[in-house]
Amino acid sequence: MSESELRTDDDRGSREEWTLLLWTSVAVIVPVLITLWCSSQRSKRKTHIKGFFRKSKHCWQYTDLFNKPTYCCVCSQHILNGAFCDCCGVCADEECLPRADRYLPCKEIMAPWRPDGAVEHRWVRGNVPLASYCTVCKQQCGTQPKLCDFRCVWCQTTVHDDCMDSLTDEDLCDLGEFRSLIIPPQYLYRVFDLSELTPAKALQLCTLLPPGSVRVLVCGGDGTVGWVLDAIDTMKLKDQDQFVPWVTILPLGTGNDLSNTLGWGAGYAGEIPVEQVLRNILDAEVVKMDRWKVQVASKGALFRKPKVLSMNNYFSVGPDALMALNFHAHREKTPSFFSSRIINKVVYFLYGTKDCLVQECKDLDKRIELELDGERVELPSLEGIIVCNIGYWGGGCRLWEGVGDEPLDDGLLEVVGVYGSFHCAQIQVKLANPVRLGQAHTVRLLLKSSKMPMQVDGEPWAQGPCTITITHKTQVLMLYHSAEQTDDEDSSASETESATPHDSPRPPGASSARA
Repeated sequence: MSESELRTDDDRGSREEWTLLLWTSVAVIVPVLITLWCSSQRSKRKTHIKGFFRKSKHCWQYTDLFNKPTYCCVCSQHILNGAFCDCCGVCADEECLPRADRYLPCKEIMAPWRPDGAVEHRWVRGNVPLASYCTVCKQQCGTQPKLCDFRCVWCQTTVHDDCMDSLTDEDLCDLGEFRSLIIPPQYLYRVFDLSELTPAKALQLCTLLPPGSVRVLVCGGDGTVGWVLDAIDTMKLKDQDQFVPWVTILPLGTGNDLSNTLGWGAGYAGEIPVEQVLRNILDAEVVKMDRWKVQVASKGALFRKPKVLSMNNYFSVGPDALMALNFHAHREKTPSFFSSRIINKVVYFLYGTKDCLVQECKDLDKRIELELDGERVELPSLEGIIVCNIGYWGGGCRLWEGVGDEPLDDGLLEVVGVYGSFHCAQIQVKLANPVRLGQAHTVRLLLKSSKMPMQVDGEPWAQGPCTITITHKTQVLMLYHSAEQTDDEDSSASETESATPHDSPRPPGASSARA
């Protein structure tokens, strides 16, 4: 083979290698570029949708997949993904959202007063609840595979398209099953946003209604409940005791110990329909609960007023307060990371594991003196002390067996000790018990030296030498839910479901109550 032929073969081989390298690069780089472009477009789309939702008067909720056959209220086409209004139930695909927002107004929170005080129906077409019945002909609604029939967003009454003309002007809305939980729109002249106004101002609405008729549903964790209860204390200072509302909880926090104590569960993730939650509130029992004042007087601060806190659940010093303090510090730095209850519990576990090795709170018994009703208590070798007002602690753990069965208004606090983070973990999985230190009407702790982590109802801080005094503050009216009663009601309701049209489940936006 000649030299020129060898050179030609080498050039051809080199070109083939470069061609292979080029196509390999294209095969790798192009998908990466497409993925990056799609991610940027998806991010822009999400930002645009969030901005659109923020400006809208509807309470839009975006979903990638509706859980039942759903039709767009604008174009009448079947939709798989889109948005629904959590307030009025209007549904729309992404392309029709601007038109739905413009031409399909949400139900009015505020409306002009009618001379006769009546409320008119507010009809939304289509996507009526399954197994609902027409108020005119008593036949089933929503059976056709298309956008059809109407539903009143206030009373949840449904009616066929063909039966709408049969309704008369005298057929007015009675606000339905939850009329006792609904503030009619003509009664309101302002909408209260708690990010702009304090609960104390919103609770002034209670003074416009008959005494003992107001229930407040707090959707959040123990800290949010405490915020509302502090506002109720403000009402008492204004001599408005007769208008004080009954408080109940929808547990959306991490620990939810107060909610657990009152029978509302350790957490809510939509497993119970909103309608059933409201029925449980209507059937709940009113109980009194003690609230306590925690005074923290720092050593050497003679001319400084003691720090005063309100306590509903518990006060603690030691490893559980240290975990809460570390968790709180990191959540302040990266709040977006702590958006899941499961993630929060995992982070707590990691901090507890770390403290098992470091033991930052050891020799607590040498640094703290404890008095119960004025009597000194000799402490064993502890790392933590917990003062409890309620039956649950640490996200569902009973520290003092029998506390949950005692009244919440007995004026007594239960005081226990723990040996460390590992002991806390054993208590939570029921492999160990805390050290019972006693019960008292007044608890006093003297921190003699160094700094120690402390917390009240999950709000932690680092505290130097001080005197902590816990005394009775007041009582509040809470709603207690009996799980056994709900089970009986659910079973009886399931037996009569086919015979009772109005007990059927409802779609997003079907909730008629505003708590």
